[in-house]
Amino acid sequence: MPQAKLEEKPKVQKPIEMTTIYIMGKAAEVPASATIMQAMEYAGYRLIRGCGCRGGVCGACATVFRTAGDYRLKNGLACQTMVEPGMYLAQIPFYPAVRADYRIESLKAEGETIRRLYPEILKCMGCNSCTSICPQDLKVMSYISDLIRGDIASAAEKSFECIMCGLCASRCPGQLVQYNAGILARRLYGAHLAPKAAHLGSRVAEIMSGKFNSGLDELKKLSVEELKKRYKARDIEK
Repeated sequence: MPQAKLEEKPKVQKPIEMTTIYIMGKAAEVPASATIMQAMEYAGYRLIRGCGCRGGVCGACATVFRTAGDYRLKNGLACQTMVEPGMYLAQIPFYPAVRADYRIESLKAEGETIRRLYPEILKCMGCNSCTSICPQDLKVMSYISDLIRGDIASAAEKSFECIMCGLCASRCPGQLVQYNAGILARRLYGAHLAPKAAHLGSRVAEIMSGKFNSGLDELKKLSVEELKKRYKARDIEK
């Protein structure tokens, strides 16, 4: 019997649903399924700063916006926040917040250090606005309370996943700089309180002795394609 051949029908590509948003005051028609960052690039903006990792990790793309029919200002990360019809948005390149200067090795890991360098934490009103806006869902007000009490270890743990986007400071009525106080806590904990990793010290000593210099010199001479092959064939720890 003759064999029948099923012919595949050409796939019909569905039209992309579009929506209108306003970027820094200018109207732009963009895909409705895009993030703010994708929509800006679709509209022709070349992001040369404020784009960072593009994966919600670095906190470089803080954006302030409001949506149609809503008077409230909202905040989010451009790489994570989806566009909405009629959205008005503007990117914030960085927050000009207070950042204390210090040498971590000369500081003591105690509450007085935090309170001296960031005295504004004592003005915390307990409103929890910082926690409600955090894109990482961190308990921001809780670690500020820890710092006021002098519990460096607890504050370091609770703020560990902070991406330094500054959105907490943008909503704080007490004008606190929560993220800068948090990173100071993590630095104090790492420098003075955390148990020292013996294996890390050994590896640093090996590096300083030049043990890996020949291997690095070899890698520098390889082409990009050869480096890719080496990378794909590497031993991956389970």
